[in-house]
Amino acid sequence: MSKTYQTTGIIVKKKPLGEADLLLTVLSPEYGLFQAIAPGARKYKSKLRGRTELFVVNDMLLAEGRSLERIIQLETLQIYANLSKDLGKLSASQYLGELVLSLGGKNEPQIELFELFKEHLKRLNNLENKEITLLYGHLSQAVFHLLAINGIAPQFNKCCVTNTQIKADLTNPQWKIGFSFEAGGIINHGTNFPINVTLTGLELSLMQHLGAQTLLETAAIWPPKLDPLSLEFAWVNIEHNLRNYASYHLGRSFKSSILIDNLIALK
Repeated sequence: MSKTYQTTGIIVKKKPLGEADLLLTVLSPEYGLFQAIAPGARKYKSKLRGRTELFVVNDMLLAEGRSLERIIQLETLQIYANLSKDLGKLSASQYLGELVLSLGGKNEPQIELFELFKEHLKRLNNLENKEITLLYGHLSQAVFHLLAINGIAPQFNKCCVTNTQIKADLTNPQWKIGFSFEAGGIINHGTNFPINVTLTGLELSLMQHLGAQTLLETAAIWPPKLDPLSLEFAWVNIEHNLRNYASYHLGRSFKSSILIDNLIALK
């Protein structure tokens, strides 16, 4: 008889398997990323059907298999119902899911990643204001936090080459600083590292505060009487730059980013 065990897990990815089963990729605080078969979950009357949707958090009873675990029972603990009701929230959460799949380890504890992923899904789920500015801001901070706990977040406070403190000049619209993916953050011009993109003073100022616990803390540094369109443009650029930085260091692209790019076009 197969050994059974329990864990809490959040469903990060799913795909059909056979005629009626699902193959789930789950993130667990105790066991990291693992795959499990949800038998019969695609059947209309299956008890597992509503509990095997993306980003649902379950208390799971599993049976060990030779290569894949098998789900015996699921008890739902948390559902982020609003994510599927809004294209922007859904696209952002799917992108974060792809990032988690790249960052998470297998068969090893992933407590911090598990809790952080849940926290940022909750923030997206509870986002009431549909302004695209806030969505891109929340997504940018989520990506930065996830990269930070894995030790690969970019450096935005000091030049990566000279280690000198860099302060953005918000009064000069011509002020720029280089961002090098290879160097791991901002660099002064004249170094041997390639500059992938240049940041404006506003973009750098916002990026220097992404490590704050909440976006509200980041908002405290926004210049008074800031044009909303300028802020929106800055957050869109920040998200795009962080995404390209993550792709560079993780060696993969993110399919959900296509949907994110379309949000502006649909606005």
